[in-house]
Amino acid sequence: MPSEEFESAAASFKRIGQDAVTHSRRVAGNALARSHRRHSENAELLKQSGRGTKSGDPTPGTLRAAAERFRRARGLAVPDPVPAVPDPVPSRSQPAARTPRSGDEDEDFSQMRIMQRDQ
Repeated sequence: MPSEEFESAAASFKRIGQDAVTHSRRVAGNALARSHRRHSENAELLKQSGRGTKSGDPTPGTLRAAAERFRRARGLAVPDPVPAVPDPVPSRSQPAARTPRSGDEDEDFSQMRIMQRDQ
């Protein structure tokens, strides 16, 4: 009788393991399918908006509206639209402003200078 219980427990363990593997494969397959579907939807939105060729273009209204619908449907905060004012770009003719250095950073720590201090 003990050997029958052992075989029954082993068979049960094997069945539970197989069920877990089957479940994980199904979940992974569903996630992959959902990812492909979202990727296709995003690619279609990019085509409709004409965006995707230039990286610096402002977000078109169709993409902005889709993002807003997505956020509202999930109860997320919807940020205010950012004004389309470019940041000022420094002129190439002007040298970049440097911050003054203070303390030990101003000192020369080359080997020769350190050697001369000790003498």
